[in-house]
Amino acid sequence: MHGHSLLTVSQAAQCLRDGEIIAYPTEAVYGLGCDPGNESAVRRLLALKNRPIEAGLILIADTFERFQSFIQPVSNEQKERAMAAWPGPVTWLFPRGDGAPGWLAGEHQTIALRISAHPVCQALCAAFNDAIVSTSANPGKAEPARTVAQLEQYFGAALGGIVEGKLGGGVRPSEIRDLVSGQVLREG
Repeated sequence: MHGHSLLTVSQAAQCLRDGEIIAYPTEAVYGLGCDPGNESAVRRLLALKNRPIEAGLILIADTFERFQSFIQPVSNEQKERAMAAWPGPVTWLFPRGDGAPGWLAGEHQTIALRISAHPVCQALCAAFNDAIVSTSANPGKAEPARTVAQLEQYFGAALGGIVEGKLGGGVRPSEIRDLVSGQVLREG
């Protein structure tokens, strides 16, 4: 099988604009990403992962401003609570705004957001000039990919490309907390 050429961040941002699905390094494992505003790309990504659309997806960004269109306005106190954990491996569930379509939020009244501390993730969002979908790179219940070879094995030609870079030192997926209640829904 022919390996993917590794993409630079600017090539990867163009792939996202073209509606392709890319894999990129995150804090702990490889992530799969696409343009959150592109319904067909999101549906293809969900199909690759065997993930039900109802489950919802996480968006990552490099700045809080990129999330504004997806959320309802929150208080300064709530924003500060989230920002205290960011950038970092904590995903906050924000009240879902009108700009968060069902293919992103699933059946939830919230949308899952994270400002990543990983330099590749930050650079990718900056180059794409928007938030991007971030979900672990694994089909169904398989272990998330930690190597390019594993990505190839799982997804092969379905990927638009793989962004070069190293995984962060994290071991586990991000912790998930509800912004309004403060409740931890998934331990980090």
